[in-house]
Amino acid sequence: MYDITPIHAFEDNYIWALHNSRHAVVVDPGEAEPVLAWLKNGQFELAAILCTHHHGDHIGGIAKLLEVYNVPVYAPRAEDIAGTTQPLAEGDTVTLPELDATLQVLDIRGHTRGHLGYTAPGLVFCGDTLFGCGCGRVFEGTMEEMLNSLQRLAALPDDTRVYCAHEYTEANIRFALACEPENASLQARAVETRALRAADKATVPSTIALEKATNPFLRCREPAVIRGVQQACGISENGELAVFTAMRNWKNHFKA
Repeated sequence: MYDITPIHAFEDNYIWALHNSRHAVVVDPGEAEPVLAWLKNGQFELAAILCTHHHGDHIGGIAKLLEVYNVPVYAPRAEDIAGTTQPLAEGDTVTLPELDATLQVLDIRGHTRGHLGYTAPGLVFCGDTLFGCGCGRVFEGTMEEMLNSLQRLAALPDDTRVYCAHEYTEANIRFALACEPENASLQARAVETRALRAADKATVPSTIALEKATNPFLRCREPAVIRGVQQACGISENGELAVFTAMRNWKNHFKA
């Protein structure tokens, strides 16, 4: 068994640490210093590094960590990430013997060309693909790829905990309410999220069930969401991809 602890980095990044009493594995270490301080404070030995994609705020700390720890670095085969020792693709398995843990690799491209997710029963590390009440921008992939990746994540069991890489939930909820203002579950999530952030507490992990109930990017088939996007974006299409594409483009320029 292992615990999962967030290590704060930059303004709003989460570097997730899987750990037992002796060893730790970190996911997306964009900065080395917070990780090194956390390891030292807890007297943990770093056992491995996992990467979801190549953006600097997710890999920027790898080189310094490798100066201190000689550990494997698991990263997408389809992306050029310095320090990678274990290139991965869809269907691969990551075995972490120090934690007695095994993770399955998911192809969730769209945000980047080779973005991966790591999943085990009850959890998924999804990087910048799925956020609390939102999703990542489509930088290198296509809208269709991003929608397919979100659908893959939404198909995970409802109780799956969603460990995304940024604290974006509060801002995402403002957009979600513009899409679907009458969603009672979303309204309740807005209240809870405001309280958590006011207390300087994390809003993640969420769950797949909560995301399916409140995240507009997973609700592109819902009549209320379709109407909201059509009205805001001036489109008549109601197909899932058309709605998702219009919604993602709207979000890129949205101001509450």
